[in-house]
Amino acid sequence: MKSSANIQIGEDDVDIQLTSKKFSTGSVGFYGQGKGMFNDKRYQISVIVVEIGSKNKPKLSRREKE
Repeated sequence: MKSSANIQIGEDDVDIQLTSKKFSTGSVGFYGQGKGMFNDKRYQISVIVVEIGSKNKPKLSRREKE
């Protein structure tokens, strides 16, 4: 699943494409990267969005997934 985030840094807006991810901790969410300008300098921007409480959700068995 893809989504997007709009990040405002100073006067500039940066659109970043987010990709769904299951993190090594067991949590689920999204991550994305992009580049933007701030104070006349270019920066790399990383975004991590984690669903609160997703690490503690019960895991589905194979039968429940089918």
